[in-house]
This record gives sequence, structure tokens and C-alpha cells, in this order.
Amino acid sequence: AESELEAAVHVFYVRKGRVLGNNGYVVDKSEPLTTPQLMQRVLVDLYAEEPALGWPKEVMVSTEPDDVSVCADMLAARRGSRVDVRQPQRGDRRELLQMVMKNATDALVRHRMKRASDHNSRSRAIAELQDQLGLSQAPLRIECYDMAHLQGTDYVGSMVVLEDGLPAKREYRKFAVRDVPGNDDYAAMREVLTRRLSAYVHERDTPAGERGEKPGRFAYPPQLLLVDGGKGQLGVAVEVLHELGLEDEIDVAALAKRFEEVYLPEQTDPVLLPRGSDALFMLQVVRDEAHRFANSFHRERRGRRMKASELDGIAGLGPKRRERLLKEVGGIGALRGVSRERLAALEWLPASVADEVHRRFAGPQ
Repeated sequence: AESELEAAVHVFYVRKGRVLGNNGYVVDKSEPLTTPQLMQRVLVDLYAEEPALGWPKEVMVSTEPDDVSVCADMLAARRGSRVDVRQPQRGDRRELLQMVMKNATDALVRHRMKRASDHNSRSRAIAELQDQLGLSQAPLRIECYDMAHLQGTDYVGSMVVLEDGLPAKREYRKFAVRDVPGNDDYAAMREVLTRRLSAYVHERDTPAGERGEKPGRFAYPPQLLLVDGGKGQLGVAVEVLHELGLEDEIDVAALAKRFEEVYLPEQTDPVLLPRGSDALFMLQVVRDEAHRFANSFHRERRGRRMKASELDGIAGLGPKRRERLLKEVGGIGALRGVSRERLAALEWLPASVADEVHRRFAGPQ
């Protein structure tokens, strides 16, 4: 299992179908490697010396190494006989491999959570970000934005927040993009940022005596506004900040996923934070969380739309009845093949509506 900067390695030692031992560890990816290249390096390091249980005659891997023959020849030379290095696709070996892969994934998640919650690491990350990105203030509140859509439909945006380096989930926000026809990430990003930052400006400029007892949903500005993407997304964010007069109040950056490059305003070349640094790890955490949150909201909205579209046009079945119907029968899938008696038992559902639902979902498809 791997992230951009780290990889979790887990090994099961098996003899005659029995697992005799296992070992796991997390390594830093000090240089950009493909998964096959990483696997090759892991095997070379793992078998630099003879294991306690002796040289294996078969090595099962989750991904084939960059050069299978080199690894197999290396092991064969040390064992004194042929060694197979392969990726099982089915059967007991595949099931065992999936168990090993799950252990590695779980270990990587635990490692990342522990690192993200470590106070010293967080303090270093915040200081490194201010220094290496030349920020005007320590980024105690970081907001990251990402967009999600499917071929221009169900466009949504996400805003996730780190406060003192920790996720502040109560501050997360979802945006249903309203005014962007078709596939236009820049326009969608502009709409989301404008709505969020305009709300902050309104709250800030409202006289204290006219504000509510509790702060508004967007009452606090970020010290660092981070967008997922490159120069184009950064340009949109810079324009929105300038239009709202916030360019001197809020620092902004873009994190490009391919090479983990950080783009800053008025700088031609991106900043490359050291691989394995706490600063880059923090930016990755918030970027990945924004991506997860946006995709989750997109799936939710798309699912609701698909359900609604199949129930559209049934007279007497409005949004509230539709939601109640889906809840009581167990979802849109459960309506297919549902009996007329089952629908008739719903006393709150008019007979004419039940008849139409039954005709549409239980009739010939």
C-alpha cells in the first residue's frame, strides 16, 4: 500500500500452507517511483540477507516488480534453485495476498493518522509552510477546495479545513454548483470561492450590533487558501481574492497532484517542498481530504438525482412522499418487482399513486 510519500510493506511467511510469521513496516519514498519500481526495491532490500525461515521458493506480490526476471534470478542465485516471483490472480493464494494487502493498507492508515495528529509534526509543518512558501502569517487555518463532477453534471465543490494542523470537520462545507453549464472546472471553482469569500466579507463588514449571537457559517477567513490543481486554478483563486479585496489578507496556493508542486502567485516556477517533509505531508492530507469529501458529496447528489428521475412524472408523488416511499421499501432497487399488496399496505400512499408505481417498476421492463 502506498501514498505519494510513503509505502507500507507487509510480509507473510508461509510454509506448507501455514502462516508461520509476518512482518510489516512503513518506508518513506525518498524519490518518485512507480509501483513496479517500488516493488523491485522492496524485494531487493527484503532479501539482501537470508530470512530466518530460509530462502523462499515462491514470492507472491501485489504488483509485479519492474523487472521480474532480475528479481527471480537474484533469489534463485541465493537459494540455489529456481524461485518464482508472481502475482496470483485467483484461488487460495489470491485470498491470502488480499489479506496481506489489507494489513498493509491498515498499517499505512494508522501511520498517517498518527503522524497527522502528532503535535510536534504539526508545529513543524506550519512553520515550514510559512517559511518555504513565504506566507505573510502562520497558516493556522488552512482551507482546501476541490471540485467533482461527471461529464459536467452534478457539479459540486468541497471545502475542508485544518485548524492547527488537525481536520476541523465541523467547518467542512459542501457546495452544489448552480451556474456552470457543461464541463468548466475554472468557472465552478470561481463560483464556489466567490460564494464562500463573499459570505466572509459580508460577515466581517456587518456592524457588531447587527450580527447574530453565533458566528456565521463563513465567519472566519483562512490564513492559507489551497486549491487542488495548477496554474489555472491558482489564477482563478487569485482573481476572486482581488475582486473581493482580500489579496492582502489571505495567502493562496495551488497543489498539483502529478509532481506535488506548489504554485504561488507571481512566481513562474513551482515550489517543490522536500519529499517526506511535514509541510508537504500536511498539504497532502488536506488535499486528499478535500478530494474525498467532494467525491462523496458528488456520489450522494448523483444518487439522489438518479432516484428522483425514475420517479419523476408520477402524479401525487412529490419530494416528501418520494423520500418516504424509498425509505419504507428499502430504496429504488427494492421497487423493482415490488408487489401491489406491499404498496397498498402503505396507508399514507394514495391508491392511484401505488398503482402507477407498481405499473412503472413491477411491470414489463
